[in-house]
Amino acid sequence: MTSKQRAYLKGLAMNMEPVLQLGKSSVTPENTAAVEEALVARELIKINVLQNCADDARQMAEILAERTHSQVVQVIGRKIVLYREGKDDKKRIILPK
Repeated sequence: MTSKQRAYLKGLAMNMEPVLQLGKSSVTPENTAAVEEALVARELIKINVLQNCADDARQMAEILAERTHSQVVQVIGRKIVLYREGKDDKKRIILPK
């Protein structure tokens, strides 16, 4: 992913509300399945890491991206943005070249 594409996705994610929250249980198989379902429904998702979670948000983002075969767009504070290219042409995000 190029920096131009990453910047475009960051701009799209700026106005999004988080679709998932990760709490003190951190990254569990159930959370991973929920992220997988969200990525199937949407290509770009935002995840909120709650304050009672002791793990680092950057590490959690890398683990989730690896398990769901997605890409980490950005991690700012306790917000994680993940992207995975979808298969549906109608709802597909067109990335700049």
